[in-house]
Amino acid sequence: MACTQPITLYSAMSLWARARIGARWLLFKDGLGATNHFETGGFIRSRACVPYPDIQYHFLPLAVTYDGSSLAREHGFQAHVGPMRSKSRGWVRLASADARDQPRILFNYLSDPEDLIEMRACVRLTREIFAQPAFAPYRGREIQPGAGVTSDEQIDAFARAKVESAFHPSCSCRMGRPDDPMAVVDPEARAIGVDGLRVVDSSIMPSITTGNLNAPTIMLAEKLADHILSKPLLRAAEAPYYVAPGWQTSQR
Repeated sequence: MACTQPITLYSAMSLWARARIGARWLLFKDGLGATNHFETGGFIRSRACVPYPDIQYHFLPLAVTYDGSSLAREHGFQAHVGPMRSKSRGWVRLASADARDQPRILFNYLSDPEDLIEMRACVRLTREIFAQPAFAPYRGREIQPGAGVTSDEQIDAFARAKVESAFHPSCSCRMGRPDDPMAVVDPEARAIGVDGLRVVDSSIMPSITTGNLNAPTIMLAEKLADHILSKPLLRAAEAPYYVAPGWQTSQR
């Protein structure tokens, strides 16, 4: 979204401004360099029949691509939004017999039709959020995808053109039973068919978590460290989690 007031990070994007921000952080550890500017975020459900959130939001006071390679030429703000539990499945394969070669990775985004349904919800719900009265003093035109992009087909085309990785891939060598043809490691993270090898990272998750991977990966590593050290296992946790009332029939 374009911003009608000159209050966004656009003013801080010149080389001189960035140099001042960096110098202030190095000297005083404060200022704009002391944050990644993703202070505001949230999790919501895309539609009825989804029991707990499947969409994640980050708000950024700047109009820029996710990887920072392309910046709008004006003040703006945006939401980074996407599905948390994509049903699409990709692969990781060897590029050659040389272990020094980087692997071949195909994320295969949007290959499952369910992903596009969730992406449409991402766009439409974000528009609803930005249309709220609180944004009225700042809300300019919609930069992307543009107010004219309204049909399922148009939103699908926008998603296919603009979707990016959020740098939290997982599940490429999933945990499972030794007789599961899709499993790479057993329930104690031992590589199936290989002696003396365990895999202890987020790649062994059977399915992605609803949220960023840092904390779950730490938890996973701590538990598997107990397995490796043959320590007695802790009692299974029974922590409650929120389920929206009426989730079967309403989105909110």
